[in-house]
Amino acid sequence: MQEVKIQGNQTTKDFVILRELTFALGDSVKTEDLDNLLEDNRKRIYNLRLFHAVNYSYTCDAGQVIVTYQVQERAYLYPIPIFDFADRNFNAWLEKKDLRRIDYGFTLTRRNFRGRNEDVRLRLQHGFNRRIELSYRVPYLAGSRTFGYEVGVADYRSHTINYNILNNRQHFFEQEKGMPINRTSIAAAVVHRQSVQRQSALRLSYNHEEISDTIVSLNPDYFNTNYTNRNYIRLDLTRVINQRNTFAYPLTGSYFDAGIGHAFFLKDTGSGFTTVRAKYVKYMALPKKFYYTIGGEVQTRLGSDFAVTDNVALGYRSLVRGYELYVVGGQHFGLFKQGLSRELLNIKGIHLKFIRNPKLNTIPLALYLNGFTDAGYTIDNIYEARNPLTNRLLIGGGIGLHVVTFYDIVLRGEYTANREGNRGLYLNMGYPF
Repeated sequence: MQEVKIQGNQTTKDFVILRELTFALGDSVKTEDLDNLLEDNRKRIYNLRLFHAVNYSYTCDAGQVIVTYQVQERAYLYPIPIFDFADRNFNAWLEKKDLRRIDYGFTLTRRNFRGRNEDVRLRLQHGFNRRIELSYRVPYLAGSRTFGYEVGVADYRSHTINYNILNNRQHFFEQEKGMPINRTSIAAAVVHRQSVQRQSALRLSYNHEEISDTIVSLNPDYFNTNYTNRNYIRLDLTRVINQRNTFAYPLTGSYFDAGIGHAFFLKDTGSGFTTVRAKYVKYMALPKKFYYTIGGEVQTRLGSDFAVTDNVALGYRSLVRGYELYVVGGQHFGLFKQGLSRELLNIKGIHLKFIRNPKLNTIPLALYLNGFTDAGYTIDNIYEARNPLTNRLLIGGGIGLHVVTFYDIVLRGEYTANREGNRGLYLNMGYPF
């Protein structure tokens, strides 16, 4: 390789792109391997999620190769309005049909701050759940191309609190005046970033949680103490190896995520516990635009005297589809998912002529028909008598339509059935696994 040129990056610094390359100037590459090498690196640059499109071209003269990567930058400063339901998902809100349980506000994100792939994010949310969050991510420390850091503060308050889980359903208490729950946190992390695909992080956070006196009387197990507040420090070590072809809606590659963390409670306001988790997913392309996904996730929590609020397993971030209306608590869980997708439509860009800005006037659109089956099992040795879905194999499956569009937005409509005989149509966002 004689030279690498970057074009189209009006904001992004060259080094942000060049550090993702797996080859260096002076490297020798076989002719038959050149296109595959350049394409793999094109994907690495695209997965920075800073560009709408990344292309490459090259010239070869007397064995000397000059490579040019052309990028089309996204808009990096944009407000995202918040209009959301105060419950875990749309269908959980639909059970109550309470128009007061609506959150609204905006998230202001400045991506690629200073052209260095730094992120500044401010979230202002009002309504039923109130949040203020501010975070700053720097992927590269001064003089380093490997280490970065993240800092953030957050405050959460709500008119209602999920004070107990009975029959695998959340039970809420709503306070007429004031807020029955308040959570505040301050966090900092050191990130070791080998590439966009391989990252490790050591995170330290201080957390303060406070509840009203009524919650202690309704459920003494909520904090599992006689206190109305608790303070703890949490230390987490995580490792991610993300080799998916695209991070928004992956079709090929693999994903590995593992972590271990410990919560240290201060002034005897709780019992410390350790959480160990791991996740692996494989994505495969099949003939005739079919794609297959298979993966698993496990978590174990080690400690004693777990509070209800810490006894979290399936139903939140991790879920057996078909059980969207249920919460299955526990100290340990395993989750298996698989899905078969068929690409129905893939339009690289719908051009909007009335918008002149090239960062905003092209909308990609892809549709996938997806069939899936999920299975999960939770072990709960403390609160199992109250919740029949714990210590029981959960099985769900169904069919869905997935829409992938502007700025990595993924919309999912899925019709599911589960082992308990429940059926329903569920609307969600994001890739399911």
